[in-house]
Amino acid sequence: MNKERQNAEQFVRALQGMQLPDDLQNLSLPQCEELCRKIRKLLIGTVLQTGGHLSSNLGVVELTLALHRHFHSPQDKLVWDVGHQAYVHKILTGRADKLPQLRKENGLAGFPKPSESEHDTFITGHSSTAVSAAFGMAEAMRMSGDTEHYAVAIVGDGAMTGGMVYEGLNNAGKTKSNLIVILNDNNQAISKNVGAIAKYLTRIRSSSDYVKAKWKVESVIRKTPAIGDMLAVKLKNTKDKMRHNIVQSTIFEELGFVYLGPVDGHDIEALDEALEVAKSYRRPVLVHVKTVKGKGYKPAEENPGEYHGVPRCDHIHADIARVDLDAKDPELSIDECYSTVFGKHLTELARQDEKICAVTAAMKYGTGLQFFYADHPQRFYDVGIAEQHAVTFCAALASMGKIPVFAVYSTFLQRGFDQLLHDTAIAGYHVVLGVDRAGIVGEDGETHQGIFDIPMLTAIPGATVYSPANYAELIYCLGQAIYHENGLVAVRYPRGKEAEHSRLKPCAVLTHDAGSETLLMTYGRISEQADRAVEQLRTSGIPCGLLRLTRIYPIPDEVTEIASQYQNVVIFEESSASGGIGEKIAAKLMRANWHGTFRCHAIEGFVQQASVNACLKKLGLTEDAMMQAVRELHHD
Repeated sequence: MNKERQNAEQFVRALQGMQLPDDLQNLSLPQCEELCRKIRKLLIGTVLQTGGHLSSNLGVVELTLALHRHFHSPQDKLVWDVGHQAYVHKILTGRADKLPQLRKENGLAGFPKPSESEHDTFITGHSSTAVSAAFGMAEAMRMSGDTEHYAVAIVGDGAMTGGMVYEGLNNAGKTKSNLIVILNDNNQAISKNVGAIAKYLTRIRSSSDYVKAKWKVESVIRKTPAIGDMLAVKLKNTKDKMRHNIVQSTIFEELGFVYLGPVDGHDIEALDEALEVAKSYRRPVLVHVKTVKGKGYKPAEENPGEYHGVPRCDHIHADIARVDLDAKDPELSIDECYSTVFGKHLTELARQDEKICAVTAAMKYGTGLQFFYADHPQRFYDVGIAEQHAVTFCAALASMGKIPVFAVYSTFLQRGFDQLLHDTAIAGYHVVLGVDRAGIVGEDGETHQGIFDIPMLTAIPGATVYSPANYAELIYCLGQAIYHENGLVAVRYPRGKEAEHSRLKPCAVLTHDAGSETLLMTYGRISEQADRAVEQLRTSGIPCGLLRLTRIYPIPDEVTEIASQYQNVVIFEESSASGGIGEKIAAKLMRANWHGTFRCHAIEGFVQQASVNACLKKLGLTEDAMMQAVRELHHD
C-alpha cells in the first residue's frame, strides 16, 4: 500500500472520529486550511479512480467548509444547484469512507440524494432549480414558526444562464424569508460561460473593495458595547446611499436581495465574515463568491472544462496532465463516438447548405458541436443552460427559412417540452433535434438517464422520431431528418461508441428478417444484442424473426402487417415502458384484431446509478436476457 493511500485512509478515519458536520465549527483557521488541503488530496486521489466531477468540487472546498461552519445542517437546509459539486459536502457530512464507491451501483450517488443522507435536502441533477427549492423550504420553515434557521441555495454562475433562477429570485425577493443564495462564480460552466450574464458578473466584481470595507466597518460597529446593534441600524440607510453613489445597484438588489460581494471563495476568514453578515439580515441575501474551478490541482486549473467530469482511471500519477476523457466522461466528446459522428456530419452538411444552423445549451463539446463551431461560427449558437429558450429560438429560426439543429441531452430536453409543443409543433416549424445520451447513461443515475424522450416526443402531434443503431445509420437518419421530413424531427442516439463489427445495414424505416412463430422487435443501440440473440435462438432450434425499427415514430403501417404473421411478439426497448413504442404497437395490434401473445420488455420507473452494462442487464435488455425471455415464452 503506497504512502498516499495510507494518508488518505488515516484522514478518512480521522473524519469518522468527528461529530460531523457540527465539530467543524470548533476548528481554528489553521486547522481549516489543513482540512481543505487534505480534502483536495482525497478528491484528486479518489475521483480520478472512480470517475466523476473533479474540477467543480476542487473549486468549492473552502466554500463548503465555511457553509458547514456557519449553518447547522440538516436544520439549516443546503441546496446544491445541479449538485455535481456536492462531493465535499458529502465528505463533511460523514460519507468520506464511501467515496471510493462514488457513482457505483449501490454506492455513493454523484448528486445530492435525500434517501442517502438527511444532509442532502433536495435531489438535484439539473441546473437552475436551487433558488426555487431553497425559497420553498425557507417559506415552509417560516410558516411552521421556525425563524432561527436558514435555507441556502448554492448556485454556479453557469446556472445563472437558466431562466428558472430568475423566476425564483424574482419571487423570493419580495419576502422576508431566511433565504441566502450563494453565487459561486468561477467564470466557468461545463463549457465557458457565454452571453450577457457572464459579462455582467465580470462587471460587478469591481465592487469588491467597497463591500469588503463595508463588512469591516459593520463588524467593528456591532462589537461596540451597548449601542453597537442600534448604531448599525441607524447607519444602514446612510451606508446604502453611499453604496448607490459608489457602486451601481446590481440586478439582485433590484430583485429585492441584499447583495454582498464578491468574496474570495478560497479565503476562509473572508467567507466566515461574509456568511455571518448574510445571516444577520434575516431577509433574502445573495453572496457573490469568486472561486477557481479546479483549485489546487494544476491540470484542472489550466483545463477546468476538461476536468469538469473525468472517467475512471486505473493508473493515477500525481503529475497526470490528461486522461482518456472519452471513456466515461459525461460532458466531453473528443474521440470517435456517436456525438462526434453527429457533429462532424452536421458540419459537413452545413458546408453544402448555408441554411443549417447549430444550437446547443452549454454543451458544445458534449454534443460534438465543437467541429461545427470551428467551421461555421456565425451559424453556431450556445445559448447557455436555457433549453426552453433554445427550442423557441430554433422555432423562430425555422420560421425565417433556416434549418436549426438543436443538439441536446435527452435528460435536458425534458425542460423544453412546452416549447416543443406550443412554439414548434403547432405551427409546424421544421426543427431538428439531435437527442444525445438517449437511453441508459449509467453512473450519473436517475436524474440523467435518457429514458423519457420517446414518451415525451411521441405525445406531440406531427413529431417524427428516428433511433439509429450505429454510426452509419446515424449519418443516414440525420440527412433524412434535415431534408426528407417536415415539422419537428428528432434523431436520438446513445452515449459512447457503436458496437464493434456491426452487421446492421442502414435503413430508413425498418428491416424485417423473417422467421416463424415468434417475432423480436427493437430499435436503437440494443438492436445489436437483438440481432445476436436471434442468431443464437435460431441455432438452438427457435427460428425467430427480427423486426428492427429505425424511424420509430410515427409507427409504420408495415409493423402491424408484419407482426400479424406471428403468434408471439416480443419487444425490447431502452426507454420508459409508459408511453413507449411497445405500448403503441400493442394498441395497433389490438385495433387490428390480432390475438397472439404480446410481451414488452421496457423500463419501469427510474433507473439507479450503475454502469451501462449493469443497468441493461438488470433491465433485461442484453443478448442473454432476450434469449431467456423468448425461451420462457416458448416453454409456457
